[in-house]
Order: sequence, then C-alpha cells, then structure tokens
Amino acid sequence: MMVNGIIGRKIGMTQLFLEDGSVEPATVLKAGPCVVVQGKAVATDGYDAVQLGFVEERAAKVNKATAGHFKKANVPGTRVRREVGVVAGQDAPKPGDQVLASIFNQGERVDVIGTSKGHGFQGVVKRHHFAGGAASHGSMFHRAPGSIGASSYPSRVVKGMRAAGHMGDARITVRNLKVLRVDPENHLIVVRGAVPGAKGGYVIIRKAVAAKPEPQPQKQEKPKKGKK
Repeated sequence: MMVNGIIGRKIGMTQLFLEDGSVEPATVLKAGPCVVVQGKAVATDGYDAVQLGFVEERAAKVNKATAGHFKKANVPGTRVRREVGVVAGQDAPKPGDQVLASIFNQGERVDVIGTSKGHGFQGVVKRHHFAGGAASHGSMFHRAPGSIGASSYPSRVVKGMRAAGHMGDARITVRNLKVLRVDPENHLIVVRGAVPGAKGGYVIIRKAVAAKPEPQPQKQEKPKKGKK
C-alpha cells in the first residue's frame, strides 16, 4: 500500500522473550483494518494525503452529513477518522481501498502518535518534578512552587515559567519504536517499548520519519598487563 501510516488502538503491554534469552517490553496495537474515505491531492487541497476510517466490530452511528461523506466513497461509517501521508513517488490509494497491518514489516521502525493520559490540575511537584521543601514540622514549605521571578527586573513573570496547571491529555509522538511482531490475520502489531495513552486509546502508527539503525553492543578491550 502507498500510505505511510494506519490508525490503531492500544490493546495493552506485555513482554517478549527473544531467541537469545533477553526480554523486551512491548506494546500490542490493533492496526486497522482501515478504509480510505477520502483522498487529498496537491491540485485541489495543496497536499497529498488520504483520510482513513478505523473499521470496528460495531457499526458507528453517524448523522446525515457524515453519512453522505461515507456514501460518496461507498464505505461503512466509522467513528474514528484520521489523515495519513502518501509515500512520495507512488500513486495514492482510491476511496474504498483497504489499509491493513501488512504495510509494516518485522524489524522496521515506526512512530506512534497518541494522546497521553489526563491527570487533571496538578501541582509543580507532580507536574514538573520539583523537589519541594523540607518535610519537617514548622517548615510551611512542602510542595509550594517558590519564587517565580525578581521584583526589580524584569518586574514580570517570564514566559514559560513552570507552574501548576492542567497535566496530560496532550498529543505525544514516540519515535523510532522497533516492530517486533506483525500478525496481519488478526490485525495486530507488537512494538518495543511503551506508547502514549491508556488501554483502548486510539493512535496513529506511521513509518518512522527519521529511522535510526539498531544500536550494536561494543566490545570493551581488556587493558594489557604491563610494567608500571
């Protein structure tokens, strides 16, 4: 397929035992199946992309306007839709085509884009890992933020000052995760490491923008014994 990504859903985390006996922490993702709902072209939209719909077990309820959008592509209505890019130099898929987990190969690198868990309003100790003050009696400075700037100059709070506020529920991209397993029949892929969001959260899995090679262990030479 000529697209560089797919919509997925986070199933959960597990671990895989490799042939050499090492253990890899891994995340299982349900990658697709997806259908192409709409195509975007440079001539009409200014860029090349396709809009994918994530096909789930239960049919989605859509309003009349959205139903017409799906009817034009002759595909079933989907609740989750996202745009993904098209591989340069190749023809874009047409509306109605399927995009499956088979676009990924074992061993390649992917980027996973998701929404992190929301934590509500939090203080500086949890949100920014401030150390806090003394915990002893009479301190009165346990989890407070402390000074936020000088009074004389610049006589204002500088932009970007770390303070208490809304934590989480933000778009996060984790780059260069290695694909450990691909199961096209069950629409599953297993990637090394963690991905943002809670179980059941929707993510975009795309081919790595800046893929890095697998780091190779370096042998350390023992120092030769000699005269001091």
